[in-house]
Formats: sequence, structure tokens, C-alpha cells
Amino acid sequence: MKKSLMLILPLILVTTAAAGELELGSAIPLGDVKMTDVSGRKVSLNDAMGKNGLLVIFSCNTCPWVDAWEDRYIVISQKYQKKDVGMIAINPNAASRGNGDGLTDMQKRAKEAGYTFHYTVDEGSQLASAFGATRTPHIYLFSKEGKLIYRGAIDDNARKARKVKKPYLINAIDAMIEGKPVSVTSTKALGCGIKFAAKE
Repeated sequence: MKKSLMLILPLILVTTAAAGELELGSAIPLGDVKMTDVSGRKVSLNDAMGKNGLLVIFSCNTCPWVDAWEDRYIVISQKYQKKDVGMIAINPNAASRGNGDGLTDMQKRAKEAGYTFHYTVDEGSQLASAFGATRTPHIYLFSKEGKLIYRGAIDDNARKARKVKKPYLINAIDAMIEGKPVSVTSTKALGCGIKFAAKE
């Protein structure tokens, strides 16, 4: 699934999100809203919450940045679900459901990539709008109390996992589990602009 990130750099700027990004310390927005999961079941953010917190990733099927970081989705899910951190990926690309981001496409991707976490459809991009998310991938980490403690990028090197020098998300999760302050709480999310639902 790897593609050249150079081909999609212009897409980074494509976004129509109206709301500002969710403030650190905020509670989980729209926590009870049920979304269709690739399993066919309905699941909410509160359903996905683990005893030690919740990782939310706005993701999709059609972005090379997601392709580049996806291997780390798998590693992080395998490591931290065992430590009772819930994980959910949300596809907010409401404007491209018929162009690779529909539920059937998502089910195929989840199976091929070996997702062991929820992957849900954000109808009307409502959760992305509530979070102020603008990219895929865009990361939000919530403590066990349901408060936002980290947002932004997974790490500092999308292209090569072995060359990562600053694993922002892993550092934040480790600190959260250990009950320590998160040293870096916000970074710039890099990725393709979310394809928001058209306003009526």
C-alpha cells in the first residue's frame, strides 16, 4: 500500500473543517454517538474506551500518509490493547464514500492490514467536525478520565518507522499508563485533508 508522499503534498492543505481543534483537557466529544464498525456492529467512542484510556485515529483508505503510518497502527494496537488502552480508527471522508472510503472498502482494508481495533464510519463527518480534526491520520489520546492529553501526529517520520527519533504517541501513552505528565502534548498532524461532507 506504500505510495510516494511527494505525490500528495498538495493534499495536505485540502480541508474544510469549520471548528478549531479540540482543546487539551477537553472531554470526549460525541462520546455516545453510534458509528457503523467494519464488523457491522454499532460502536461509540465510549464503547471503545479502555480502562486506561482511549486512542482515537481519524484515518481513511485513500491517503498515502495513512499508508505510510499504518504499520504503526498495528504495532501500537498490539502493544497497548494488552494494557487496557482502547483504540478506534474513524473514517471521516464523507465526501468520498463512493471513491474508496465506503464501508465495503474499509472492511477489505481492515482485513488485509490485520486491524484488531474498531474502524468506523463517521457519518456526515460529524465527529471530525466536533474534534476539529483536519487530516488523515490525526491522533487524539484521552486519559481514563476521558480528558484529551495528546493530539497531533504519531511520530516524526512517516516514511521510515526505523528512523523515528520522536515517537510522540508512544511516549504519551506510556506516560499516561504510568500516571506521569505527558511531556509533548500537541504536535502538527500531517496528512491528507479530510473530505468533509458538503454543507446543505
